[in-house]
Amino acid sequence: MNLEKDLQDRSQHSCELCKTTENLNIYTVQPSNKKNLTDSVYACQTCVSQIEDSNLINPNHWRCLNDSMWSEFLPVQIIAWRMLNRVTEAGWSQDLLDMMYLDEAPLEWAKALGDGVEEATKVVHRDVNGVILEAGDSVVLIKDLKVKGTSMVAKQGTAVRRISLDHENETYIEGKVDGKHIVIITQYVKKL
Repeated sequence: MNLEKDLQDRSQHSCELCKTTENLNIYTVQPSNKKNLTDSVYACQTCVSQIEDSNLINPNHWRCLNDSMWSEFLPVQIIAWRMLNRVTEAGWSQDLLDMMYLDEAPLEWAKALGDGVEEATKVVHRDVNGVILEAGDSVVLIKDLKVKGTSMVAKQGTAVRRISLDHENETYIEGKVDGKHIVIITQYVKKL
C-alpha cells in the first residue's frame, strides 16, 4: 500500500484536524522529513496553509481541535498541541491545552518548532543578513563548504530546501545537499 492510501483509510477520507473532505494532502509534521504513517497527517489545504504561515491563522477554524486533539494518532496530537499554542490569545485554547497530555518524547517533538516555549527562551536562527529562519524555509549557500567526515563540498549557490532547525543551538540548521542530510552553520546561508 502507498502512504496516501494508508492515510485515507486512517482518516476515513477526511482532514484529520478539521474533518473537511476537500483539498486533502499528505502533510509531514516538522521537523521530520520522513514521509511515513508515523510522521504524517492527512490534512486539508486550509489547515496546512495556517500551520505553515502563522499570518494566515484563523483561531475560529481551530475550534475543531476540541475533537481532533483526542486522536489516537501521534502526528495529529502534535499538530493539535502546536496549533492550540498558536491561538492561545483566543482564550478557549488554553482550556483545551490544560486537558491535553503528551508523554516526554512526543512533547519534545511538539515543542521542536518553538511552540509553547516562552519568547525570551526561544532559540532564534538568523541567516548571514540577520533574517530570521524558520523550519521549512529555503536557503542558498553563500560559499563553498566542506562537509566534515566526507569528501563532499557543498558548492556556493546551492539551494537547500525545507530546512530544519537545531533547537538547542541557533547557529545550526539541517538540510539536504546532493541527497545527503547535513548540518550547516547559519552564517554561511542566505534565506531565499
